Amino acid sequence: MTASAPRTMVVWCPDWPVTALLEEERLSAELPVAVLSKGLVHSCSPAARADGVRRGQRRRDAVSRCPELVLVDSQPERDARVFERVLRTVEEISPGVEALRPGLAALPVPSRYYGGEAEAAAVVAERLVATGTWDCRFGVADGLFAAEQAARLAAVQDSRVVPPGESAGFLAGLEVGVLEDPELVSLLRRMGIHTLGDFARLATADVATRFGRTGLHLHRLARGEDRRGSSGRTPPPELTREVSFAPGLETIEPIAFSSRETASLLVGELSRLGQVCTGLRIEVETEDGWQGSRRWSHPRWFSEVDVVDRLRWQLQAEPAPDPVRTVRFVPEVVESMGSTGDGLWGSAPDERIERGMARVQSLVGFDGVLTPSVQGGRQPAERQLFSPWGEQGTATRAAGLPWPGRIPPPAPTRVFADPVPAQVLAADGRPVSLTGRGLVSAEPVGFQPDRGSPVLPVEAWAGPWPIDVSWWDPERARQVARFQLVGADGSAWLLVAEGDRWWTEARYD
Repeated sequence: MTASAPRTMVVWCPDWPVTALLEEERLSAELPVAVLSKGLVHSCSPAARADGVRRGQRRRDAVSRCPELVLVDSQPERDARVFERVLRTVEEISPGVEALRPGLAALPVPSRYYGGEAEAAAVVAERLVATGTWDCRFGVADGLFAAEQAARLAAVQDSRVVPPGESAGFLAGLEVGVLEDPELVSLLRRMGIHTLGDFARLATADVATRFGRTGLHLHRLARGEDRRGSSGRTPPPELTREVSFAPGLETIEPIAFSSRETASLLVGELSRLGQVCTGLRIEVETEDGWQGSRRWSHPRWFSEVDVVDRLRWQLQAEPAPDPVRTVRFVPEVVESMGSTGDGLWGSAPDERIERGMARVQSLVGFDGVLTPSVQGGRQPAERQLFSPWGEQGTATRAAGLPWPGRIPPPAPTRVFADPVPAQVLAADGRPVSLTGRGLVSAEPVGFQPDRGSPVLPVEAWAGPWPIDVSWWDPERARQVARFQLVGADGSAWLLVAEGDRWWTEARYD
């Protein structure tokens, strides 16, 4: 017997980044505002939308449609911080609310207590409006995905209820773009599949073969077979700790020493709850009202010593202009102690390494010890992301995007900071060049990865992979192509060509 999908209510607050900005900065709701992410409009206010600003527009296009538009960069931390008020308001009505992302939450439908699903949504809407959230919409359906789509079709302060067992029929008429997988959606549209119903009618075996595990999951969503409900959350305890000084302290060491006991109380309280802190915000206030705040991350979790060290580093990097009156420790990311402990085979970071890195960092400065990670990008150098040890790197380019023109895996292991001039030769000894159509003028038979090396015979080569660099800027636009070359000595290189010029970008070790 197949278990029925849980009835789930989704609360959706459209354009939440704008709502959070207006609320925190106390700006007028009539102001034309757009929040940008990666240079594109992520969300905009009703006033901006009335002037033609749309999600996905470039900055220049948005301003051309609304010259008085106020542009603000996206701040996910602010969005989450302001959305906490919405979550607490909903929890007063029904426990078990789950934040899917800022502006979107789910909860089990409290229909019995309020006399029905639509009536329960009306009660939640009334409470949210009373606390200042005017644009809230609700969806109720079997499973999380259908409930979210129903909420997106609801009117302001209203609900859309999909009767039990009818999620598949409701979803069938929706456009495939609601799957929020740009690569798959683009492919489906090129195949003539424009609705979820069209996608759902494909054979499961064919979907698994053509689209893999991700496509199979989205296929189940399109068929209304999503059995995920709200997993709920435990309301966070009040863990913020602060210490005040009277009179204020002026030098770093007395401030750090006097804050040690408060840091110990914070770590001890978390330990009592079976939790650890991996993301911490330290706030500093002075007697004249100056405020300094910085968010810190830890590769494992914060100990008492780690908390005091971060306070010391913060005060060194951003000295307070007058005596410090208050230091506040605000845990922002708290995890279960069991989920962050050592693995069966010792997979967690070595504590001695962490202490050593922290010691070196205290000697050479916060930015003196860097941790490498990978982000998105077309060029190998662009994909490198370095962040200070203990900080969570913030990628400027999402790694999950397609990035047309990116070289196929495996990635090179040694990337040169500056491309090295190189030379590629044809069989007649002439240099190989790149034609206007992105093809090579002749087959490469020899190459010099740098001008000081001997000419290596080409054992194998692959390419070209053309890419238009900065095509939107006439002054910076370039048409280049990348090649992989393997020398007779077994060395493998990544080269880039532009016209008759060649450079070595990286080496495969």
